[in-house]
Amino acid sequence: MSASPTPVTLITGGSTGIGAETVRRLLKAGHRVTATGRDADKLRTFARTLGDPEELLVLPGDAAAADAVEEAVRATVQRFGRIDNVIANAGYSTHDSVADGDPELMRSMLLTNVLGPTLLIRASLEELRKTRGRIVLLGSVAGLKYGPGNFYSVTKWAVHALAENTRMLVTESGVGVSLIAPGKVDTPFWDTRGGTPPGPALSAENIADGVMWVLGQPAGVDVNTVTIRPTGQVN
Repeated sequence: MSASPTPVTLITGGSTGIGAETVRRLLKAGHRVTATGRDADKLRTFARTLGDPEELLVLPGDAAAADAVEEAVRATVQRFGRIDNVIANAGYSTHDSVADGDPELMRSMLLTNVLGPTLLIRASLEELRKTRGRIVLLGSVAGLKYGPGNFYSVTKWAVHALAENTRMLVTESGVGVSLIAPGKVDTPFWDTRGGTPPGPALSAENIADGVMWVLGQPAGVDVNTVTIRPTGQVN
């Protein structure tokens, strides 16, 4: 498959929610895809629901572990020949406050949400420079709006800063960098809080469509920030 002209995309957190829907969209659009995730069983189950396509490589691994991220990049190049896009989607919220949150849970969230995308950029940049590819970072409206003591918001502000710092670093080598900041989305993100709060919410499919729109821009067009809220979300 390495000689195929079809694009190759590596996505972290690809087994559920926005990540899973994005994998579906990518495959439908003709991409060859590597999807990573912490839970090997979830990844295998997800791949089976798609029919275990030859165009999909699933790799268990922690997005915040440098060795795992580097191996994902190596395995993708070995399997598919190159990398055209990376999508830093892995992330979660402990819904902790800086006033009383569990320090270890906050540390884990910081590593996944901030170090994880950084490691993906670091590991894939050489390949992306070869293909003049694209980097997509999943931020959040929480990275645009302050919330009282919201540590998840702190991590997403950092992702937004990472996007612009990376753009400045790589744009002259032809690599695009896009930040997508969703509002409230009905996904397993909310499971630890008893489900998605009432009120307007987007679907994972809505955000996946936004990712595909960014990836579908013509060469030379670099869409830097896309904010997607459900109509009716005020904050």
